Amino acid sequence: MTAQRRPRRSLPWSGRGPGIALDLGSARTRAWLSGRRAILDVPTVTFPGAGSVYPVQRGAIVDVPGTARMLDRVLGNRLPRTGRPLIVLATPVLGKVAYRTAARAAVEVLRPRAVLSVPAARAVATAAEADLTLPLLVVDLGAHLTEVTLLSDGAVVDARLAALGTCDLDRHTPPVRIADTVVDLVTAMLEQDSTTEMPDALRRGVLLAGGGALRPDITYRLVDRLHSPVRPVPAPHTAAVRGAARLLRGLRAHPRAEWPDDAAHPLPGPV
Repeated sequence: MTAQRRPRRSLPWSGRGPGIALDLGSARTRAWLSGRRAILDVPTVTFPGAGSVYPVQRGAIVDVPGTARMLDRVLGNRLPRTGRPLIVLATPVLGKVAYRTAARAAVEVLRPRAVLSVPAARAVATAAEADLTLPLLVVDLGAHLTEVTLLSDGAVVDARLAALGTCDLDRHTPPVRIADTVVDLVTAMLEQDSTTEMPDALRRGVLLAGGGALRPDITYRLVDRLHSPVRPVPAPHTAAVRGAARLLRGLRAHPRAEWPDDAAHPLPGPV
């Protein structure tokens, strides 16, 4: 996937009212609410317990009503009775319109006044306070997905995805397989890169996020195979929602600030 850089534009939303940063993962849903310091971290299940149903699978929202019920159960009673929230949602880079449309329908249960999406890789880089003026390679090792994204000037210029994550690890799928999958994705991106951005990004080092970044058996293998510095983000499993929260706080503090189009998309539907 190659993303075309787009101009910045003004987002004229009011800075007042509640806000939610949200990361809808296949295994865990993480949310940050304005006015609260802690991140809410819960299983992505429609009904907790023996009858659990998983409405998000491999980075796709497969059950929109179920996702809405989960969000209402987890967040509905935590929102103030007055005021409609502004939501910043971290999304899979390759989720595209289908994911954002499903997400819009699901979060409607929270009665948002506006919903913005930000690519998860951009959110991770924001949480790490990375220098976005230079090429940056972000690897997200999730529970059910492995995503490799090249950012340049903060914009997504290439991304690759594998339907493999830490929840797949067993005696038949060792951790080395995830690391080798990342290497294969990076190699494919290098082979198709007609610029110097991928080599430049590798020289800077890889930014590692997701629960898999907490596993030394994966990170050591990546360092050995990529011949590049590998830097896990602090608290890598919550990096995407923390980055979304940082963007949300910036938007609430400066509601008419200029934002790049590919970093924050209004989701389909009325606001």
